[in-house]
Amino acid sequence: MTTPTLDVRFFKTDTGNEPVREWLRSLSATEKKIIGEDMKTVQFGWPLGMPLVAHLGGDIWEVRIRLEKRIARILFALKGNIMVLLHGFIKKQQKTPKPDLDLAKERLKQLRRKA
Repeated sequence: MTTPTLDVRFFKTDTGNEPVREWLRSLSATEKKIIGEDMKTVQFGWPLGMPLVAHLGGDIWEVRIRLEKRIARILFALKGNIMVLLHGFIKKQQKTPKPDLDLAKERLKQLRRKA
């Protein structure tokens, strides 16, 4: 088996919570499987672009996941060869909502303060 280009880590809050991991737990087994396959594609195929990965500006990227009846996004940042998963959500509108992007940016700031 080939070695992944990126390692994947969940962002951890100061209280030890992992918001993306917790969000994933709320999804169905089928949705988790689809998300896992797409994340593995990014992990082993990086760097990737559209349609699977989009750069949202600065150091924030998104994995664009098509589920059976809805669309999911996982926002991440790179720290060397580590893909840090900052925020995950079900997308309900065309553009990535500003509150979701702002939350990912805030978590990235927290991540940088810890480094």
